[in-house]
Amino acid sequence: MDRHLESFLEMMAAERGAARNTLAAYRTDLEDCLAFLTARGAAPLTCGAADLGAWLAGLADQGLSPRTQARRLASLRGFFLFLLREGRRADDPARLLTAPRAAPALPKNLTEQEVEALLAAAAQGQGVAGLAMRAGLEILYASGLRISELLALPEAALTPDAEMLMVRGKGGKDRLVPLSTAARDAALALRAARKATGKPAGRWLFAGRDPRRALTRQAFFLALKEIALKAGIDPARVSPHVLRHSFASHLLGRGADLRSLQMLLGHSDIATTQIYTHLLAERLQKLVEERHPLALAAAAHPSREE
Repeated sequence: MDRHLESFLEMMAAERGAARNTLAAYRTDLEDCLAFLTARGAAPLTCGAADLGAWLAGLADQGLSPRTQARRLASLRGFFLFLLREGRRADDPARLLTAPRAAPALPKNLTEQEVEALLAAAAQGQGVAGLAMRAGLEILYASGLRISELLALPEAALTPDAEMLMVRGKGGKDRLVPLSTAARDAALALRAARKATGKPAGRWLFAGRDPRRALTRQAFFLALKEIALKAGIDPARVSPHVLRHSFASHLLGRGADLRSLQMLLGHSDIATTQIYTHLLAERLQKLVEERHPLALAAAAHPSREE
């Protein structure tokens, strides 16, 4: 690997607390760009904006979506800004590059009735594995956690009277999230059942077959698909991320504000949370239609021309 890229990734891990998946994405994006530069006879310390622009143009020719192009440009900007700040370049050739603006994808979510059906199906699960899925789904929907945050919960995070959970999110940032009574009771039942098996206690609230290791995403996903089938919901529509979107959408639909939602979801920038503004706009429009004096007058006198 290019030594400059290696230094950049080390900095992102050590100073920015970048997650493993984030580092892998940076590595993939930048290795592709550096291979392109090498083929053109250029290098990270000598390339110009034209070289980088040619790489970006090639992404469009490959049929990559505007969102993917924007992400790769963000990787490029981070890398060359790092080289500039480290004194390895005197300029930043990526500074003025632009990529197609990615239209925000509207989040997909389940209805409140579908979530209730999913939780009811999960409650029918048997044994420790069944209790783990019930507790996991209750917490995901009650708190809006990412699946990585859920599976990283230590067993010590849960106390018998807990109303909140301390969660470590992206970038190593901690935040408090609410814990519903149903979620707490399900998690306590899971812990009690695991203790009753006589197996040695592990570190994780959601432990895998080996209690020394956390439950894997793959195992959780597979079990969730089975629960969706039992609930009569297309498994393709159900994932931990869909439950996170459902949590956010249902809160907004019942009157929550974007700033509170940002804190609950752990978004560092409220611009990320604003993907849900279409739901807020729908709620405000409905409010005006139902409560505005002129709307009420129009409903009371639908026609004055008779």
